[in-house]
Amino acid sequence: MTAPVSPAETLRVALAGLLDGLPTKVAAQAVERLIVNYRGTTPTDAPILRDRADVAAYAAYRMPATFEAVRAALDAFADVVPEWTPGRHVDVGGGTGAATWAVNATWPEERPVTVLDWAEPALALGRELASRNPLLKSAEWHRSRIGAALTIESTDLVTVSYVLGELTEQARTEVVDAAATAAQAVVIIEPGTPDGYARVIEARDRLIGVGFHIAAPCPHSAACPIVPGEDWCHFSARVSRSSLHRQVKGGSLAYEDEKFSYVAATRFPVTPAPSRVVRRPQIRKGQVLLDLCESEEQLRRSTVTKRHGLLYKAARDADWGDAWPPPSLSPAQGEGQSSDA
Repeated sequence: MTAPVSPAETLRVALAGLLDGLPTKVAAQAVERLIVNYRGTTPTDAPILRDRADVAAYAAYRMPATFEAVRAALDAFADVVPEWTPGRHVDVGGGTGAATWAVNATWPEERPVTVLDWAEPALALGRELASRNPLLKSAEWHRSRIGAALTIESTDLVTVSYVLGELTEQARTEVVDAAATAAQAVVIIEPGTPDGYARVIEARDRLIGVGFHIAAPCPHSAACPIVPGEDWCHFSARVSRSSLHRQVKGGSLAYEDEKFSYVAATRFPVTPAPSRVVRRPQIRKGQVLLDLCESEEQLRRSTVTKRHGLLYKAARDADWGDAWPPPSLSPAQGEGQSSDA
């Protein structure tokens, strides 16, 4: 029996087809120009993606990374709400639809999906790509200004991925407020930079202010214990690199790590993870060092050694962004078995 093709592989094949007939050098030049625009510090009031060539090149380059980052955030969220599945999904500023693919990879069933974006070429290409995914064939793609004029119909889940950095401060506030008004759950993902983290924290505070509960990554809904300007909370998702990736960025590795910051919040009560691994674990001889954000509203380094038995084995398998201790361990196995560094 042939194994089912994963959403990530389906997306990769669909994206590769976009570049048929377009010289790699031309695609790489388009991507480099668009990266300069996206990294600009001045928010735009018009779409950066102007035509199909722009959209095809940038989607082939960026969409896999956005997909993996959003999927990682959604997987962490789904672990906290195992009995909940979104019935309806709205993707704000969704462009070519990476977040819609990620939602359907996390909860693999067909659902009503609406993608809102102000760039018609991106919407058109997203619609074309979605035709390759049976779970997205009925998705609706609508042109909409992202900001004060944004209207979101009542829905279960709103995703806002890699969008807030393109907006003015006022527009960011309006987008988060619109999402909070419409949805039972809101997931916001931004680049894993200090500025991206700051935008996520701003959105997190606003969601808490209107009664939302933080589900992930934070183990609490209190203030973030990170001191602004000293550090930032971010995570990493591994992304397979295409030939276009390698040409634009150089190097020969078959993968790269996409850094991202995120928050997942719900209108309904949740029980978040007891703590979360917020840095890559450091494995040393006979011990593992875990940097944790804890439900007690603090950051702590925990040292797990061989004498901790099952907890030590779990620590060696733990990854950046994981809940800690693993849900597979009973509370008794997870308590009191690690020490401060």
